[in-house]
Amino acid sequence: MELDYQAYEALFNTGDDAALVERFFATDCRMVSANGVREGADGLLAFLTWAHDGVREVMRPQTVLSRDGLLFAEVDMDFHASKHRPDFPFGELFPGDLVTVKFFVTYTLNADGKIAELKSMTWPPEHGVTKLPRLGTHPSQQAAFQAYSAAFSGAEFEHFPQFYTDDVTLHLTSSVGDVVGKQGIIDFYRPMFAKVRETVIPEHLEFTDGKIVYDAVSRFTAVEDAPDFVVGPLKQGEFYDVPVRVVYQLRDGLICDIHVTRRGERTFGGNA
Repeated sequence: MELDYQAYEALFNTGDDAALVERFFATDCRMVSANGVREGADGLLAFLTWAHDGVREVMRPQTVLSRDGLLFAEVDMDFHASKHRPDFPFGELFPGDLVTVKFFVTYTLNADGKIAELKSMTWPPEHGVTKLPRLGTHPSQQAAFQAYSAAFSGAEFEHFPQFYTDDVTLHLTSSVGDVVGKQGIIDFYRPMFAKVRETVIPEHLEFTDGKIVYDAVSRFTAVEDAPDFVVGPLKQGEFYDVPVRVVYQLRDGLICDIHVTRRGERTFGGNA
């Protein structure tokens, strides 16, 4: 009896914890780790739901050894944050953060081929791990882009610029023009976000190792009156929705060029 670890990895990396537990774990399974024991499929799912609240965990197996009924894996595990997690087991995380942890895991199977027991141990965060370029086609790199989007929408100026090259260029509409450099982007958005916050609502994403194409709606919401806002005047609580296509060019896994074009007319909403 062997575990189909490639199928396990693929499902794990979708982030669908309920489907993972249902497909691969016995109802009376147990998980043993340094921070406690979880009994039963429900206990395991409850732990995963808590651990993955605002954090995408993506596994990258380095070594896998298997014999009948038992599998050992050395896994570099990437954790991508899309919300503030002060209580995260491997250290406080903010939107846009990434921490990689080396896991050593054994999986013991029951007679039905389900995981009856999972035991794990870890090295300290970032010790002895491999790293991927930040953005690209791998599930971890795609999860990193979602973390970037969350950091940008949250105006996390200490975190979202880490996805840019120093010489990144942002191409906006003709009325605004180009914004050059990582610091230039920070200087452009910081005063804007003090009055108007931009939330990116995704519609379609395409990834390659050299480019990300993002069809989305940019929602600009006024946190205070913004009569001179470039999209149009806003009072506190009002917003514009603007359909956009954003093309991110990548260099060594970082964003080096951002080209924003409108896909339709703005719509207005907010205070009645």
